[in-house]
This record gives sequence, structure tokens and C-alpha cells, in this order.
Amino acid sequence: MTTMRERMLAGELYRADDPALFRDMERAAALCHRIDHADPADHALRRELLTELLGGLGQDTEIRPPFRCDYGYQTFIGARTFVNFGLVSLDVATVTIGDDVQIGPNVQLLTPWHPVAAGPRRDKWEAASPIVIGDNVWLGGGVIVLPGVTIGDNTVVGAGAVVTKDLPPNVVAVGNPARIIRQVEP
Repeated sequence: MTTMRERMLAGELYRADDPALFRDMERAAALCHRIDHADPADHALRRELLTELLGGLGQDTEIRPPFRCDYGYQTFIGARTFVNFGLVSLDVATVTIGDDVQIGPNVQLLTPWHPVAAGPRRDKWEAASPIVIGDNVWLGGGVIVLPGVTIGDNTVVGAGAVVTKDLPPNVVAVGNPARIIRQVEP
């Protein structure tokens, strides 16, 4: 018999109110709280806490608080990435952020989804699909990335865009839903 955590990690429908998953969420919330309230000048402590929280944290990456995630261990962030204030990483499935990425304030990376049918939704079933952000991507302020989306290397997503489907490398995309408006020199 599989556990709810195993179902979640496999991308299957699961119930988030499972006691083991709830403990994982409490752990992540406590670490996020400590990160958010750490002395801003104590970079070593913030890095130590982020390393404990996240599945992976690249060298010379900065994440400005506040930061929120469901589990933390499902979020992987590459080297030299800058994350501005207010990132929400709902990491029910993996969230992979590449190297040299720029993330504006109040960006939301949302991997979970819920059944459309009323019964399973009422019974608290959900699932998730991974998000992948390539190298040297720039997500403007307030960007929302939906479940299952991959954004290619060097792509720029304009402020406030809602990314509902994959974006290739080397493009600029804006709007809701995000649409490609031009190419970018690699």
C-alpha cells in the first residue's frame, strides 16, 4: 500500500491532509518563518536555513524574504540566481529553477491542481505537475507559472503574465495567458 507522500511524489492524486504531509508542511513553514525573520545581515544563517529547507540551492544564490513553499524539499534552485521579495513556490511536484535566473517580486510557481469533478475536489483530492525554469530566465514581478510548465533558457516573461503552457528558449512572453511577442538574442 502506498502512502500519500509516495502518491504525491509520483504525481498521482493524493490528499494533502495526510498527517505525514502535514508534518512536512509544518517543517517548511517553521523554516520559512526563521528565514523571513533572520537578521538581514546574517547571510550565513539564511543560507544555512535555505539549504536545510530546499532540495537544492546553488552557489551565490540570493532569496529575499518573505519566501513561502509547501514542502521545500521539492524546490531546486541553481547557482547565481536572484529571487526578489515574496516568491511562492507551491512545490507539491518539483520546482526546478536554473542558473542565473532573475525572479521579480511576488512571483508564484504553482504545481498543484485539483480535479474539475465536484466530488473528488470536495473530498480533498489533488495532484501536481512539475515546473521547470531554464537557465538565464527573467520572470518579471507578479508572474504566475501554472502546473506542468517549462520555460526555456534565456526567456523573459513580462510582469503580471500568467504562463499556462510551455515557452521555448529565447523569447519574450507577456499577458494572460502569456503569449510570445518576440525573439531574444541568445
